This record gives sequence, structure tokens and C-alpha cells, in this order.
Amino acid sequence: MNKVVDSADAAVEDIAAGSTIMLGGFGLCGIPENLIAGLVRRRIGGLHTISNNMGVDGFGMGLMLEAGMIASHIGSYVGENRRLEQLVLKGELDLTLVPQGTLAERIRAAGAGIPAFYVPTGLGTVVAEGKETREIGGRRYVLETALHADVALIKAWKGDRLGNLVYRKTARNFNPVMATAAKMTIAEVEELVEPGELDPDHIVTPGIYVKRIVVGESYRKPIESRFIREHATAGGAA
Repeated sequence: MNKVVDSADAAVEDIAAGSTIMLGGFGLCGIPENLIAGLVRRRIGGLHTISNNMGVDGFGMGLMLEAGMIASHIGSYVGENRRLEQLVLKGELDLTLVPQGTLAERIRAAGAGIPAFYVPTGLGTVVAEGKETREIGGRRYVLETALHADVALIKAWKGDRLGNLVYRKTARNFNPVMATAAKMTIAEVEELVEPGELDPDHIVTPGIYVKRIVVGESYRKPIESRFIREHATAGGAA
């Protein structure tokens, strides 16, 4: 089955307003930037997003915020996005912060068919407010539920026409678990190959989880926060 679509716009053309969407990536690494751009061009609203990071102003999910497309967000780190801060403080966007490891496990649990699980993380903090707690083996735990989505937009390094995906280095972050946790997974790749060209031992996401695959038109790959250290001079410290 050939799952390749011609463009990012075609890949996201039937995503409905009000959908719950997972978006892969860690910071700005491994984000589905072309699929996000295609979604922004559609200008659909009321979206409920799930991602580890919220991007930055003017790029990635920051473009969705600026277009007024997001109604609520579940994530772990949002500190690089001023627009999000403004919307939350004004009460115009519902934000739920989740510890990063718990977020990853809630997504993985959805793909594995696990409805809920207990973790110690967040016990005694606002993270545990309103949640069931239980003592197991002399230690108290917080009950966390699985996170599901209507659509997962993910990014991989290589893929074939059947939807099998290979990730590269840090881009293998939230993308693989999100691919299994949504009703429909759409993947963008940097390189498309024919079936049989990928080493089976390197395939992380089997094509059975992927509904559509598209080759990204271009990649900016900016650095989220750039820090430069001056080198020491011959005469001493810099």
C-alpha cells in the first residue's frame, strides 16, 4: 500500500477543527515543521494539542499560537514561547503542565492499551491535585491516565512508501510513542525510499501505525537557545 501524499497541505487537509493533536519533537529537534506549516495554512481552530515543548515565537507550534488555532495544550516545557505566556495569563488558553517522564509514559500507555498507571512523580505537588493516590509497597503513588489523540503529526529521518520509519539521534524522542497513540498518524520524512531499502533492524515505527507519509519540502532546523562560549586567549582567560 502506497501511503505517500504529494504535500504537507494534502496530508492535513481533513483534520477537523476541535481535534486533539499530538506533535512530536523535543524543543525544535525532530518537530514536524512542514506538517505544522500546512496546518497553519488551513487556519482551523479550537485545537487541543499535546507536545513536550511549545516551540518558539515565529516557528513550529508558535505559528499555530499566533494564528489563534490552539484552545488547550498539554505539555512539559513551554518556557521559550512568549505568546503562550500571554494567552495563558489572559485566560485565553487552557494549559496543563505534566512532568516530562510522566508525559512520555502517558502517551506510551495509550499506544500499549494501558488505561492508567501509578507513578511517584508529582506526589505532594499541584501535579497530584484532584488525582487518586495509592500506597504500594509502603510508598504512595499518583494515578495517571493514558493520553490519546485524534491525530499525531510526527517527524522521522527516513521512511518508505509503506510508512515504515527510521529516526535519527535526538529526533527519536516523542515521535515513536506518539505514532502509536493516535487514531491517525501522519509522518513527514527527510528522505523517502522504496520498500526493502530500510534495514529491518533500524525500523522503529512499523508502517502499520502510519496512515500517511510526506517528504518535507525544506527544513530550517534553528537552535532554540544559542549560547556561545568565548575561547581562552593565549595570555589567559577569555
